[in-house]
Amino acid sequence: MTNGDQHNRNRFLDLAMIAVFDIVGPLVAYSLLRSAGLSAVTALVLSGAFPALGVAAGLIRHRRVDTIGVLVLAGIAVGTVLGLLSGDPRLVLVEGSVPTAVFGLLCLGSLWARRPLIYRFAIEFIGADTPRGRDFESRWDYPGFRHAFRLFTVVWGITYLAEAAARVIIVETTSTATALAVSKVMPYVVSAALVAWMIAYGRHARREGERLAAEAQAAEAQAAEAQAAGKATDPDLVQAAR
Repeated sequence: MTNGDQHNRNRFLDLAMIAVFDIVGPLVAYSLLRSAGLSAVTALVLSGAFPALGVAAGLIRHRRVDTIGVLVLAGIAVGTVLGLLSGDPRLVLVEGSVPTAVFGLLCLGSLWARRPLIYRFAIEFIGADTPRGRDFESRWDYPGFRHAFRLFTVVWGITYLAEAAARVIIVETTSTATALAVSKVMPYVVSAALVAWMIAYGRHARREGERLAAEAQAAEAQAAEAQAAGKATDPDLVQAAR
């Protein structure tokens, strides 16, 4: 199996784990536990075991600490403690906003690092040890490429902070079941929208770059033609020809 095939297989497994542990598992578990007569707080706390198991499984598979996973575990722990102490399910649900807000702040803070956070995620997603990944990494030498990924990082940071605020509002203004469903689905909808925007922006920037390059080449050709025409009509050259 080639590195590319292995990377695609790993990416598929990552998506499957997200679907099972982060979305479907918690929602189904909460519904079944509530149907069994458990309180909203207890059902939320127990259904929170699925994301925690997902983080643990990812740690075992990749054999390294995942920063986002650590933030998720911290949020689950804080929400669980607050929910059990207060008996308020909203405090359990608000925990989802904690890693989201922290991630947004990390994005903005990484703008002062050598390479911004979204670039690091992109190279990890592509696979640094693949031909495509090495080609992608070499593009960092171009100013336009660096500008694009700094812009991407700013947009991701601001969007995730806005998402964290929106999730708090949803938790405070809707039912527990609705807030849980939104909190599980919203992050992936927002991420998909951001990735789609990045792809569209990249295509637009590439077309714009190609247009500017074509205009520059045309301008150079016209300058060369004008220079050649100027030499052909030079009075000294005309006199010499006579």
